[in-house]
Amino acid sequence: MTELEGYRRQIDAIDAQLVELFLRRMEVTGAVGRYKQERGLPVLDAERERRVIAGKTEQIGDTARRADVAALYETIMGRSRRQQRQLVREAAAPGVTACAAAMACARQPVEHPRVAYQGEPGCYSEEAAAGLFGPEVDSMGLPWFEEVFLALRDGRADYAVLPIENSSTGSIRQVYDLLAQYEYYIVGEWQVKVEHCLTALPGVKLEELCTVYSHEQGLMQCEAFLDTHRDWKRVPALDTAGSAKQVAETGDRTAAAICSRRAARRYGLEILAEGINYNRENYTRFVLVSPVMELRAGRDTISALFRLPHQSGSLHEILTVFSVQGLNLEKLESRPIPGRGWEYLFFLEFSGDLAAPGMDGVLQELGQLSSQFRVLGNFRGYRP
Repeated sequence: MTELEGYRRQIDAIDAQLVELFLRRMEVTGAVGRYKQERGLPVLDAERERRVIAGKTEQIGDTARRADVAALYETIMGRSRRQQRQLVREAAAPGVTACAAAMACARQPVEHPRVAYQGEPGCYSEEAAAGLFGPEVDSMGLPWFEEVFLALRDGRADYAVLPIENSSTGSIRQVYDLLAQYEYYIVGEWQVKVEHCLTALPGVKLEELCTVYSHEQGLMQCEAFLDTHRDWKRVPALDTAGSAKQVAETGDRTAAAICSRRAARRYGLEILAEGINYNRENYTRFVLVSPVMELRAGRDTISALFRLPHQSGSLHEILTVFSVQGLNLEKLESRPIPGRGWEYLFFLEFSGDLAAPGMDGVLQELGQLSSQFRVLGNFRGYRP
């Protein structure tokens, strides 16, 4: 027997003891679950779990081993909670109750819907709406993101199509903030490949240009190209297509717009340069927002927001839930909370179906660990 084989035999013997002890522990935690069921006690006692883990680790001198033991016990306790939730019926956390009520009132997708988006006709949001509903969709462009949400509130639109993330410049912060403010639901998503063009009035040459208009995202995504023309003034606008419309309507031969080919055609502009965004794989992700929850076939992504107590380890506790439950955490985004210094609202997306067995237990645990929790929707992730 080699030295390595000897070590492996020692590990096998230790593992056998660990398995036996783990199974004994799960028997006892099952008894704890039955005790809690009989007395109406909640499964999760987060404060006690923190004390237990602190007690197990405080005598360990090696910092790395201390963290390893803490992670081990977090996983064990997560498995124990999952076992107990099969036994214990407990009062639902507020966000979970609201989700269950929304699911009970979920509507079927609207036929021949009215769709609102931010921007002028010809913008990328209009293109996303056409991708979701077909080229003949009844859609309307509005100047501001909040006006789109107000159109849902006032019944002027059945859905909103909103950009939420770009592969080059990241998240669209205004949309995240409005999703937190308005209690609406994400029911679908779409992606558009963004290929920006520099456009101007017919016959205009590059050397005549002095000013370039576009949405701030368009300007950022074309920064490398614009840096080769530092004498051009960069002016942010409400959207890319609106910039094209402005150049066309003013007749200013010293002005250009960064927009799509679609917008250039619509407003009669000439393309001076194509594909000027620095990232050739430049995509914008759009979400379809509804004032009422929908549970469409094929849904596989859950979106939620939560706020955490301002204490050490609170985010780690949330993340442990996904590891223990075997769920893929696909996105985690944070936004500062106005009026609360250095406190954040978190947005997350993870794989799952709200109606799947055991998902109510996952939501319950997320709700109990959070000081605020709300499900934003359950939808089918984009498939090209």
